[in-house]
Amino acid sequence: MTIFGATSQDNRRFDDEARTYDALLVLSFGGPEGPGDVMPFLENVTRGRNIPRTRLEEVAEHYLHFGGVSPINAQNRALIAAIEREFAVAGIDLPVYFGNRNWEPFVTDTVRQMRDDGVRRGLVFVTSALSSYSGCRQYREDMARALAEVGDGAPEFDKVRTFYNHPGFIEPMTELTRQAFAGIPADRLPTTRLIFTAHSIPESMARHCAYELQLAEASRLIAEGAGFPIHQLAYQSRSGPPQVPWLEPDILDVLADVVKDGVTDAVVVPVGFISDHMEILFDLDTEALETAESLGLHFHRVPTVGVHRRFVRMIRELVQERMTANPVRPSVGKRGPTHDICPVNCCLLGAGARNAGAQIPVPATA
Repeated sequence: MTIFGATSQDNRRFDDEARTYDALLVLSFGGPEGPGDVMPFLENVTRGRNIPRTRLEEVAEHYLHFGGVSPINAQNRALIAAIEREFAVAGIDLPVYFGNRNWEPFVTDTVRQMRDDGVRRGLVFVTSALSSYSGCRQYREDMARALAEVGDGAPEFDKVRTFYNHPGFIEPMTELTRQAFAGIPADRLPTTRLIFTAHSIPESMARHCAYELQLAEASRLIAEGAGFPIHQLAYQSRSGPPQVPWLEPDILDVLADVVKDGVTDAVVVPVGFISDHMEILFDLDTEALETAESLGLHFHRVPTVGVHRRFVRMIRELVQERMTANPVRPSVGKRGPTHDICPVNCCLLGAGARNAGAQIPVPATA
């Protein structure tokens, strides 16, 4: 059985059987690795959406600001190396493959290589902690297309569950947030504001998924664990026509507002991301930092989980969970573990989002 052709009967778990796998596929967004890659990459991202060339050139400048190189591929390779070490220590004999939606290594090429290597059943780890069309369902659609293109002999795949409330994600993010607070002088802590950020999506997309609920829960868990329960959620990296409503408030607007309340320090936690890729480097470490400095606001950006040891262990645990009959399925908070197999109506793309350029990265999404 493959999850990438899910039916309405597929909203269940695999608790009743131990399953075997031949490989793990780390599936991500992709990004350019040199100036010559930037425009072809953006054309891949926006294909079929009639995005004006001037808009692509504007986004391209964000990449060229960093030499035309997105760090996302290198960060995923570092994550894969860490997973391989974790598997070796745990005695898990699974090769780890790498595939992308929009740039090399393209997922179709990776699936073809897996077939040629004799892989018959693989697990997929998507580099998104949250449920949404762009963070989950679209990756399933990518896999369905890849399987169709590869054709006969293509492996079957199961996707590990969404992990926004897994302790292996919450615990390291809480630790990193505590560390940021530890660097703030005690006399400024009363005027410090804790702000969580995530990629904005069109409101019509948000209505069809649990994105906002999951963000709110993850933020609450991290804030309470860090001992700073008063917090707020902001969004970043909005793109698409201005007349189409997207989730708000924007992080730049929030920074301007908190200064009016007498806030001296902003601790910004990019809870919607798992690595410090371009949206972190440009939208937070460049634009948001410059905004904060212009306002006289001390800006403390918390790192993403990256290759944190606990996060890597979580990935190994999720793999073992799918290989075990009646497994323990850890989660923290109020919502419980997410489903193993997405139902047929999961994270649909609303008509408004389809017309909103929802996947146009500013400067990239993962």
